[in-house]
Amino acid sequence: MFDLLKKLLSPIGPSGLETPVADTIREEIAAYVDTIEVDALGNLIATKLGKAENPRKVMLSAHMDHIGYIVTGIEKEGFLRVTNVGGIGINNSYNRHVVFPNGVHGVVVAQPVTGQPALKDLFVDIGAQDKDDAKCMVQLGDVCVYANDCFRLGEHRVSAPAMDDRCACALLVKLLQTVGETQDTIIAVFSVQEEVGCRGAKVASFAKAPDVGIALDVTGWGDTPSVTQPEIKLGEGIAVKVMDRASISHPALREALLAAGEKAGVKTQREVLPYGGTDASAMQTSRGGIPVCTVSIPCRYVHSACEVIDMRDMDAGLHLLQTYFKG
Repeated sequence: MFDLLKKLLSPIGPSGLETPVADTIREEIAAYVDTIEVDALGNLIATKLGKAENPRKVMLSAHMDHIGYIVTGIEKEGFLRVTNVGGIGINNSYNRHVVFPNGVHGVVVAQPVTGQPALKDLFVDIGAQDKDDAKCMVQLGDVCVYANDCFRLGEHRVSAPAMDDRCACALLVKLLQTVGETQDTIIAVFSVQEEVGCRGAKVASFAKAPDVGIALDVTGWGDTPSVTQPEIKLGEGIAVKVMDRASISHPALREALLAAGEKAGVKTQREVLPYGGTDASAMQTSRGGIPVCTVSIPCRYVHSACEVIDMRDMDAGLHLLQTYFKG
């Protein structure tokens, strides 16, 4: 699982520019699914047909995009003015190494101001001599992301930017590779533009009209100094969401997933998240409504350059989902 995760963390894929991620995932799943397509927004949708006479359609959605900084202006000295694409926080932005899809590297800096800096006070230093030099390297509208730096922390934990949500993409890929024949039809959506409003999952769920929707995403943590909410701990198992700010999980689906975890013999955690949302919110309100739940990978320091997960939770999630589909 670690080698797969590391491979999926490598491509640069900010919201709206996820094609390199989709290309990498396609290589991994092509031999394990019946059809693969890319829709108008860029969602990669793989279907594994169920063997039942009239199979349920279960959509699993994990988003490929990650947060970034978009260039809004270039100053005469060659510094780039930027704003956020997705949930960029100012406190996670100071002096961060970033990279553009074309390979240009930079450092995000906050200019000195009176009081707390805001996003408008950020600039990116790409080493340009002046505006003309900078324009030879990047253009208005180019997006940079935290530079990839994947490394292990201790025996079980891994840190990297884009863990949200490439770790869930890796979980979904591994499920397709290992689940074998199922009675249900699995519609695996590797979605786009989740970080800016769950847009990919919205159109994919409308187009595919699943009977059930399961989002795969990260969740917050409550196991570091002075952070106790949500009551989620790394290494204590995969989380099954009760609710967040954007969706309330269907009780029967939630309990079925928890029961699958118990049957699989893995640790699970019940998740109540007092903020945020996932692709489940888009699936839930599609067409006439779809029962949804989210299976969440505990993650520390979400939306930072060093998001941290525990590989044991990834393994627990895989066994839970395998059991859910195999019965």
